[in-house]
Amino acid sequence: MLCLYHWTVSCRKMGWALGVSESSTPAVLPNQKQPITKGQTKCSNFYSLWLDETMTYSSAKFTPDTTTLAEAQTEKYDALCRKLQLKPTDHVLEIGCGWGGFSCHAAATYGCKVTAVTISEAQAAYARARVEKAGLSDLVEIRIQDYRLITGTFDKIASIEMLEAVGHKFHESFFSKCHEVMAPNGLLAVQYITVPDIRYKSLTKGVDWIQKVIFPGSLLLSVGRVNEVINKTGNLFLNNLEDLGADYARTLSTWHDTFNAKLGEIKKLGFDTPFIRTWNYYLKYCEAGFATRNISVVQAVYTRPNNMRL
Repeated sequence: MLCLYHWTVSCRKMGWALGVSESSTPAVLPNQKQPITKGQTKCSNFYSLWLDETMTYSSAKFTPDTTTLAEAQTEKYDALCRKLQLKPTDHVLEIGCGWGGFSCHAAATYGCKVTAVTISEAQAAYARARVEKAGLSDLVEIRIQDYRLITGTFDKIASIEMLEAVGHKFHESFFSKCHEVMAPNGLLAVQYITVPDIRYKSLTKGVDWIQKVIFPGSLLLSVGRVNEVINKTGNLFLNNLEDLGADYARTLSTWHDTFNAKLGEIKKLGFDTPFIRTWNYYLKYCEAGFATRNISVVQAVYTRPNNMRL
């Protein structure tokens, strides 16, 4: 019988909770690589059973032309690329690259150079193999690196549902780093899960079911909170905002259906009935939150004043 708590702790090391591609920001910077554990391998196998073939664990973006979840995930990637106005001469930074889907799409579709960071050995290994298989090794570099240690200058920066794992007290360090390494006329595109501004403060003072059972240490944001932080850490401002809340509800519904279609294989990995009930509750709990607009997800683009390239 697989204990949910120990499974969660193992998977948290790779940050694999709702839309989160990295584990919570540690107070002390990591200085030693960690080996890939059997638990992490099991987690990877688990997610591969019910995510689509893009191995994307964040909200998709559905359009009349998308007929599958994989197509909608690719559209999500491309929407961010279009908002970043990617071109072949760009050097793109992705913070929290997960299994490498966005980085590979950006490089393959737009011909740009991508540097992608993760703090997960297992994710990095998967992403590097993916890059090599796609023939993109000359364009995409996958680094095992804490975002606070990033140096250099990047034309464009992307981060997809990693910010929820940073935590309230590290929001400023995240956006300070983005401000530091973004080129003068650069663009920053962030996809993050939101709550209404009026609820953010109370969220920082309590622990909800997701934080207690699925992903301890996570914290949703609000658009107002992010604007507050970027005003403190530099001169970035919000240039574009798109809400994808209904898309996340549909994404979660699809995940739920696929998860239950693969129960036989999931049980073979060692996941027991209590875990399966909990995971089903988790997926539908989140779907209901997005469907009723109690939470949402946005793609937000930030830049600096006097950026005449927009």
